[in-house]
Amino acid sequence: MPNTYETIQVGDSYKWNKVVTAEDVKSFAQITGDDNPIHVDEDYAKEHSRFGRPVVHGVLLLGLISKVLGRDYPGHGSIAVAISCRFLRPVTVGSEVTVEIKVSEKLESSKHIKVKVYIYKENKMVLGGEGRVIPPTEEDGELQMPEK
Repeated sequence: MPNTYETIQVGDSYKWNKVVTAEDVKSFAQITGDDNPIHVDEDYAKEHSRFGRPVVHGVLLLGLISKVLGRDYPGHGSIAVAISCRFLRPVTVGSEVTVEIKVSEKLESSKHIKVKVYIYKENKMVLGGEGRVIPPTEEDGELQMPEK
């Protein structure tokens, strides 16, 4: 059963963990063309970066939020209308992050929901923001995506 506008409640939340690998970052760099060596070159990052190691692209982190909204909560059939955030701390390549979504408001006139979006690394917030989502309908929930 999908998480529809009717079944979602203010205060509902969802968490998902992922290790962001060097391969994830390299794939993202190839797709977007953002091959800044601070992200993809360990020797460069060690010598020229204040972090001493390659860091994950901030927009890749936003992509993890998009994955949660579209696949996990609310899930298949949902549409992100807006996501805004602040990048608070760097995430080094190879780190495990936790993506958290919290429902903050239901907008009756449009049947949208507002969510707070967070990413944590080692229990410290690295990204914070908000989004607006059109939740799936019962019919959308019947369309299941193939497992990968």
